[in-house]
Amino acid sequence: MSTHPHETAGEHIAIIGAGVIGCALAWALAREGRRVLLIDRAEPATAGASFGNAGHIACEQLEPLPCPAVLCTFWRELTLFGGAVDLPVHRWVALAPWLAQFVYAAFRQKRNTPALAALVAPAAAALEAALREIARPELLVRHGHYALWRGPHAAERAARAARAARALGVRTEQASPELLHAARARGGQGDAAGLHYPDSGHVIDPRQLAVALAGAALRAGATFRQAEVQELTPLGARIGVRAEGQIVPAAAAVVCAGVESKRLLAPFGVPAPLTAERGYHLEMPGTPPLIDAPVLHADHNIIVTPMQGRLRATSYLEFERHGAPPDRRKIARLRARLHTFGYACATAHAGWVGSRPTLPDYLPGLGRAPGEAPLFYAVGHQHLGLTLAVPSAHVMAALVAGRPPPLDARPFDLMRFGTARTARR
Repeated sequence: MSTHPHETAGEHIAIIGAGVIGCALAWALAREGRRVLLIDRAEPATAGASFGNAGHIACEQLEPLPCPAVLCTFWRELTLFGGAVDLPVHRWVALAPWLAQFVYAAFRQKRNTPALAALVAPAAAALEAALREIARPELLVRHGHYALWRGPHAAERAARAARAARALGVRTEQASPELLHAARARGGQGDAAGLHYPDSGHVIDPRQLAVALAGAALRAGATFRQAEVQELTPLGARIGVRAEGQIVPAAAAVVCAGVESKRLLAPFGVPAPLTAERGYHLEMPGTPPLIDAPVLHADHNIIVTPMQGRLRATSYLEFERHGAPPDRRKIARLRARLHTFGYACATAHAGWVGSRPTLPDYLPGLGRAPGEAPLFYAVGHQHLGLTLAVPSAHVMAALVAGRPPPLDARPFDLMRFGTARTARR
């Protein structure tokens, strides 16, 4: 019999959003005997970044992106100058509050890094343990990943990256001469240097991973409902989930709805200043990898990951409106760049674009809404949704159960952004 502090007989814990975060949390709660209802407008991991991410388990990315160095040099990374960052002029006014908070967070990077590192560093081991438990260990490959630099200063850039990793306690090794030779042979002659990050990993198919977690949750007694959630309403000590005109009472609710989470959380006074930091990918069916591990072409911020029967190349940080049509010029540019690396990237693949829900300090939002309503959230995982899915699920399962989480979750409380403007009902 469950001892969940919010549960009432016959009522579920509703998880809003069936991306990889929601699927991991559904599994984490169901395995503890909770009654779980997973709700999404689409089948698990068929929309958003959970479907189209790079597949990289990024245990090395311990520092949040905002920092003084980024403020001074970001212009070099703009797509205008051939980089991966796109801040469209027509979005400047709408993005101004988010960018102001980004600047503020840049001067708090040293304070924020330990919090993010506590989630990121054990992520590959946590995912490996979870996949063993659900009998799907083949979905994760623990060969680390590689970063490559090219050009006359390649060795200098690689050495600088190795020093930065060492300062954070991240292990690196020199890339093998065989890999560097293969990279030169495929992508032209010239100087090349590389690093191996042995503690990271990759999944062979991000969607299969999320579906496997959802399937394990269903086998443990969870249920899935395909519906679009319009709003959440307080019902005393419960939550009302309105979907397709019906209000379903829930013992508790956890919002994991990507960029749509802001709308659902605001009526409860919870600020979620999420933006749609969009990424693009191209796939190369049947193309052999340089090595059975992700390869980051660091000069161009393109990561190429071997997946089941294909390679997937991802890039770009595009601060465009969520739902805006894809920029085909970016897909064409990505394809052209991959050709220079020696990859056979057929024009038949139309490419993909998806929104990465990102908070301005690049920390996720994990916590509970203030007040009596049993409303929780797990949002804003930026580039690290796949990496942080299982660690975040363990944190949220503890918070929902009313027990201490496995790490200090206070830095992830969304009330760090103040109070939402929309008045609480």
